[in-house]
Amino acid sequence: MRSDQVSTPPRDLDRGRGPEDTVPPLTRIIRDALDRLRAFDRRRPRVWNTAVTGFWTVAAVLDYTSGGWRHTAHEDVTAPEFLVLLMSLGFSLPLLWRRTHPLAVVLLMTPISLVNVWTGAVVQASLLQLIPVFQIVLRFSFRTVAAAALLFVAPVLSGGFRIPSSWGQEVVSYVWGLVFVVLLGIAVRTRREYTEALVERAHRLERERDQQARLAAAAERTRIAREMHDIIGHNLSVITGLADGGAYAARKNPERAGQALDAIGTTSRQALSELRRLLGVLRDDHPDAERTPQPTLDELTPLIERVRRAGLPVDLELHGEPTARSLTPGRQLTVYRVIQEALTNTLKHATGPTSATVTLTYSRTHLDARITDTGTGAGRAAETEEAPLAAQGIMGMRERAALYDGTLEAGPLPEHPGWRVQLRLPLEDTHQ
Repeated sequence: MRSDQVSTPPRDLDRGRGPEDTVPPLTRIIRDALDRLRAFDRRRPRVWNTAVTGFWTVAAVLDYTSGGWRHTAHEDVTAPEFLVLLMSLGFSLPLLWRRTHPLAVVLLMTPISLVNVWTGAVVQASLLQLIPVFQIVLRFSFRTVAAAALLFVAPVLSGGFRIPSSWGQEVVSYVWGLVFVVLLGIAVRTRREYTEALVERAHRLERERDQQARLAAAAERTRIAREMHDIIGHNLSVITGLADGGAYAARKNPERAGQALDAIGTTSRQALSELRRLLGVLRDDHPDAERTPQPTLDELTPLIERVRRAGLPVDLELHGEPTARSLTPGRQLTVYRVIQEALTNTLKHATGPTSATVTLTYSRTHLDARITDTGTGAGRAAETEEAPLAAQGIMGMRERAALYDGTLEAGPLPEHPGWRVQLRLPLEDTHQ
């Protein structure tokens, strides 16, 4: 961003004042009063309708009793006074239904308006027709608005043809009044629809935010489920190997049996601790829930030591040196889990004299992890992809590799009995 594009915050915001504090006091008072009035109208619409209708009815009756209508009437008026009263009431009382049935109110007032201009009385209450017209503009289509405007103007035009002198006095003022009300209604309707659109957009964004949060939580729970599979499978395999070795050592070397029992206890406590942590995360949605660090490649040596104590000889070979572009924590976790899963499968499924080799090869752009063993026997069939249960482990390893654009191959060794898991993972800055 250029320096001339940097805007300075308002002075009021620098002082810690919110947006409400920047509104002028008079504007805030008027807005609050209107908000309270709208809220009262939503709660008790009949009270407001009755008040508005009563106000205009009293004004129409006062216009009749005070003789004010005579100032706007033509000289050749033929309407008796009781008819003037009825017309005044006919223009004011139907306003009670102006919001529920505005088009019906306009239709009801149209013949009264025709009698009004035809007799020459021209009571001022006839302008109350603009109130239901305003309601029609707010709620109905423009075709309905055009029909209501025609019903309003037609009696006035007919009166203008009967009394030519009324063109300059009544017809023009009525038409201008109609234009003003229609434009006002369009402005209010546009503003209302714009506000509703903003509110709906805010609600939609809020729903999308909540949905994204739920999807992220579901993805995290899926990842945790894979972690639980790795932890439980690996540690139980280690415990099983230690128990078998301890049972054998108990008959010949009690001291080694005691060491095996100690290792079983240590491994069990570690597995239980990690399982409690993961189950606690699944049970607790609080954002401050505890998150312990995930394993990295620094934890690879302790992992191999545990597997060795379980009875599987494992050799670790390193080729190359890690470059400055070292693996990210997520990639390190992927390598760790793949090696853990491969060694666990060897402990569970391999039969006969078995040893394993873990080879890590660093290149300029990739890290290759190769896990091989010399296991044989029918138990290795359970490790193929046709086995539904074991396929979960291979599928999980492939999903982890694919997450970082890596590849994973698993299958029997072609040259001699045994099994091979080959992981190829690009470094952090590599783009394929």
